[in-house]
Amino acid sequence: MKIHREGTNILILLFIVLVMLNIPVWLFLPPVVLPVCLSALSLLVYGFVFNFFRCPRRYYKGERRDMVVSSVDGKVVAIERVYEPEYLRAEAIQLSVFMSPLNVHANWFPVDGRVEYVRHHSGRFLSAYLPKASIENERCTIGILLPNGQRIAVRQIAGAMARRIVTYAEKGENARIDRHLGFIKFGSRVDIFLPVDAMPLVGIKSPTRGGLTPIAQLKPAGEAFIAPRSEGDAPSAEAEPEKKRRHSRRSGGRREAE
Repeated sequence: MKIHREGTNILILLFIVLVMLNIPVWLFLPPVVLPVCLSALSLLVYGFVFNFFRCPRRYYKGERRDMVVSSVDGKVVAIERVYEPEYLRAEAIQLSVFMSPLNVHANWFPVDGRVEYVRHHSGRFLSAYLPKASIENERCTIGILLPNGQRIAVRQIAGAMARRIVTYAEKGENARIDRHLGFIKFGSRVDIFLPVDAMPLVGIKSPTRGGLTPIAQLKPAGEAFIAPRSEGDAPSAEAEPEKKRRHSRRSGGRREAE
């Protein structure tokens, strides 16, 4: 099992801290009960964090054309028609997947295409389950242009526990289903905004696996409804992010270099 690079330093530091806590307990406290209990607790804590940062290698083998694949492991918590004002600026189908702390937290691109838009937003840290978390919580929106001219948006959302969003996607790069889009630490949610004529392939509470589970079928080229985008509808230059390898912020708002 591969460990995601976002967890390497955390796991090393945690290991050192736990060892430093356990050594004096075994040396100076009465044997058996307290040392064993502390060591067992330390193993549970380390195992939980280790499990959180696991990063399985996944390769999507299904049909890619007009297919949308889940970006994350988790459970579908919302499928609804909404207005997406940031990138699509049109009506869209919002499909939301919630990740618990036990899920893999790597994020995959949901489609093949080209990244057109990336922007990080500071915000609150409400429970990721809440509908308003999509517009009020700290988040990062990625806009992708598909080969058939359709567009989708992916939104990484920080939750009450997840206070760091890491985004690898850069404007102008190619998106592929087998590649990582980013990472969100310790419980969070990802929203995917699809064309209104897309057909969801999952339902509420359906489990998903990032990079593997098909979640929606898009209309074939020539049949799809493509919302018109005038030059004035495109995101302004001021809305574009700085070109960095990552777009990551802590709760204090500091952007992290990769």
